[in-house]
Amino acid sequence: MSKTVRWGILGTGGIAHSFATDLKAVGLTIAAVGSRSQESADRFAGEFGIPAAYPSYEALVADPDVDAIYIATPHTFHAENALLAIGAGKNVLVEKAFTINAAQARQIQEAGEAAGVAVLEAMWTRFLPHMVRLREIIAAGTLGDVRTVLADHDQRLPSDPSHRINDPALGGGALLDLAIYPVSFAIDLLGLPTRILASATLGDTGVDQQTALIFEHEGGRQSVSHSAIDTAGPVRASVIGTEARVDIERTWYAPTSFTVTNSEGEVLERFEQPVASRGMEYQALEFERMLAAGERESPLLPVAESVAIMAVLDEVRAQIGLHYPGE
Repeated sequence: MSKTVRWGILGTGGIAHSFATDLKAVGLTIAAVGSRSQESADRFAGEFGIPAAYPSYEALVADPDVDAIYIATPHTFHAENALLAIGAGKNVLVEKAFTINAAQARQIQEAGEAAGVAVLEAMWTRFLPHMVRLREIIAAGTLGDVRTVLADHDQRLPSDPSHRINDPALGGGALLDLAIYPVSFAIDLLGLPTRILASATLGDTGVDQQTALIFEHEGGRQSVSHSAIDTAGPVRASVIGTEARVDIERTWYAPTSFTVTNSEGEVLERFEQPVASRGMEYQALEFERMLAAGERESPLLPVAESVAIMAVLDEVRAQIGLHYPGE
């Protein structure tokens, strides 16, 4: 592998634009882009100064000058696209949610292991500066015994039935687009749930408009979250321990600030680290670190954990009656 990681972007939608913008901002190398049409690929390549533009995903992953592929397509295509890239011997960064179910996630895990390539879910929140600092604070014992994680991810998104967010065939709804953030956050801090309680309101198209989750974790710990696609919420989070708590400001899953307050109300720390970008470059930098170190997984989000998170979401869907076509 070359010293400089040469990225290929598979897909040219909104999330691909955000990723490319942040990579360019920190000087990372985007070598190629692939779309389902030459016109779309050319337009994207022109916007970001990318030297190679392909009219198919097959052509992109076959490019010998590409080391890593970022999968930026809708949820229902993640497994297919990731397996295509892995089959071509490419390392893959797969946009969250990793897949639409645990069975697909295991396919990616097994294919990656067999091919000896690096695989990482693009849960970019885990790699942000404030999350790194939060884990340091917890490890230092400042919060005491962490008992509770609270988070909401409520947004008012387009109500058009034809929009991707309302289309079950594209994995639409609150669960995979929004709830994945507080679910992954809670599991990062408290481990996998030992009991899952889920309630949801399904919309006319069959996707979940709002989903409330209560997880019990080992040792009687709890996480509580609410996610919705039809109402705008505070989008804040708190991590509460026996000695202190952390209150993460809006928007908690993106670069932001937080305050550590002890049980007597005294402020112990105020964390502020401005990030000029959206923050997606941090996951790319972690991926590049992995490749430089010869690692196939990140200790911050092992592939097995991404598979386990999808299994948790499978159980949530079973409880709320949410189905994706073609499973």
